[in-house]
Amino acid sequence: MESNGTERRYDADSIQVLEGLEAVRKRPSMYIGSTCQLGLHHLVWEVVDNSVDEAQAGYCDSIDVRLLDEDVVSVLDNGRGIPTEMHAKMGRSALEVVLTTLHAGGKFDNDAYKVSGGLHGVGVSVVNALSEWLEVEVVRDGTLFRQSFRRGRPVAPLEMVGPAEGRGTKVTFKPDAEIFETTEFSFDMLSKRLRELAFLNSGLRISLADERPEATGKAHEFRYEGGIVSFVKFLNSGRHVLHAEPIAVRRETVLDDGGFLLAECAIQYNSGYNEEVFAFANNINTVDGGTHLTGFRAALTRALNDYATAFGLFKKSDEGFTGNDVREGLTAVVSVKLSAPQFEGQTKARLGNRDVKGAVESAIYAGLAAYLEENPPIARKIVQKCQETSAARLAARKARELTRRKSALETAALPGKLADCTVTDPAEAEIFIVEGDSAGGSAKQGRNRYTQAVLPLRGKILNVEKAPLHRILGNAEIKTIVTAVGTGIGEEEFDLARLRYGRIIIMTDADVDGAHIRTLLLTFFYRYMPLLIERGNIYIAQPPLYGIRKGKDTHYAYSEKERDSILRSLGTDDRSAAVQRYKGLGEMNPTQLWATAMNPETRILLKVRMEDAVEASHIFSILMGDEVEPRREFIQKHAAEVRNLDV
Repeated sequence: MESNGTERRYDADSIQVLEGLEAVRKRPSMYIGSTCQLGLHHLVWEVVDNSVDEAQAGYCDSIDVRLLDEDVVSVLDNGRGIPTEMHAKMGRSALEVVLTTLHAGGKFDNDAYKVSGGLHGVGVSVVNALSEWLEVEVVRDGTLFRQSFRRGRPVAPLEMVGPAEGRGTKVTFKPDAEIFETTEFSFDMLSKRLRELAFLNSGLRISLADERPEATGKAHEFRYEGGIVSFVKFLNSGRHVLHAEPIAVRRETVLDDGGFLLAECAIQYNSGYNEEVFAFANNINTVDGGTHLTGFRAALTRALNDYATAFGLFKKSDEGFTGNDVREGLTAVVSVKLSAPQFEGQTKARLGNRDVKGAVESAIYAGLAAYLEENPPIARKIVQKCQETSAARLAARKARELTRRKSALETAALPGKLADCTVTDPAEAEIFIVEGDSAGGSAKQGRNRYTQAVLPLRGKILNVEKAPLHRILGNAEIKTIVTAVGTGIGEEEFDLARLRYGRIIIMTDADVDGAHIRTLLLTFFYRYMPLLIERGNIYIAQPPLYGIRKGKDTHYAYSEKERDSILRSLGTDDRSAAVQRYKGLGEMNPTQLWATAMNPETRILLKVRMEDAVEASHIFSILMGDEVEPRREFIQKHAAEVRNLDV
């Protein structure tokens, strides 16, 4: 084919070789997942995980993380300290090799670390590459060493500073604004992960201090002698539990390849209807599960089936428990520690070792079977709950069929009170879930019919924290929401590909009832469609609290402070201007509702985010669960933080 003169040349000179850490800076997402907030915090996890590996090896019992001015983070531990001797092969100090060379570390064999989370040898070197500057201080053998780096390159060779007491490593770094979309760290996101690590490493003290000028001096310190048993108790606080102490299993075994495996779990059933299981591999939260979680679930189902069969607890018509039957009301933490984990991807969201499933299932089954046999009263309570769940399964299946979204040819199945939009692309479509027919009428008249759908609710939906699935699916209002959204609910039915609206916007009145309805809806989405929250599909509308009219002009205020500011700017006060307090959306005409809460150009939306799944679950259990005392304590503690309360 002849060239037209514009074809780009492709020859040997076109082949680029990225040396050192250049590849990391060129393609950071390959190493930390993304360059958004999640990737930014991944830098901290890489450094902290190294300190935790020292703790697992028995050489560290204290880790201090500090947030400093100008988006700087410092991580200090009292472990052995990164080696500072000269590396015979590389001709540089071992510390410099670790900080500047990919796939360099002490975790490729089992000599220095029996188990560890950092196995690719890219962790701290990636942090170095993606930092504007990084400084490492190491105390070993009574001497303090220091070395500084800039965008992955050493500023000077390793420096011997002088005598020092103790031992350990301190890494201080500033993320590179050229790489990341944001360089501002979230205290809450860091706190969540550090709390998990403290639970998973019994006796390890981890502290987090926010020393940034704009901060309020927040500081957390975590230390849990009970390990994952304490973790499960924390998760179940505020719930009515079936047995006071969690069931704990901890067993060591050998994998098929001769590798070491420690499998442990802590489980506790509550009277609720939701499953909450957190799975970890070498302290890393494998959010997408993996072979260890599959093995645990198989062991739990088999142990309860075998116990019920052995002691004649099944009726003749019973078919035995399914996995879903034994997971309702279950709170569990599963943790495995192994010498050669195979994670899927650098961000380690899923454990892939094939031989782990069978080893975990065998170890956990043996421990659970022994516990159930030795504790008949607790075993029978759990079996009874599973039987109740099993009996409700058929009713739930029947109710679920009624809520499934029909095909495109069966649009008549959509709720009658849903005013749907014209556009069929979910990326453009949004649905407003509003409180009451009055507000629904205003919203339907004021909306953009092409992109905006409106679904009015009649009264409050069922509190899903206190109801089994078949009752939830039998609730008319929830049935309407599920059908309108289109995804189905629950682990087996949920399908994101069927989502009909890219934005699901909760729009309720600014009073106590409105706040309650909003909380009920958020509880439902969190428990049965959590992926919509994780993906950022759920929003809360912020209609104004006040309308201020002076002459022909109307101004809107979203707080009392903003109302007073507008009045001052108009050179007037409450007496010379018409100030209306909107107690309900129905008090606003369609034009006002569109201008303030629905128009994408002028509205204010709050995106519902889930930075801390553990804390979110804890709060929902307190606010919406059966136990009154934890809810009373929560209200008393946070009463002063309430805004815009209108009773």
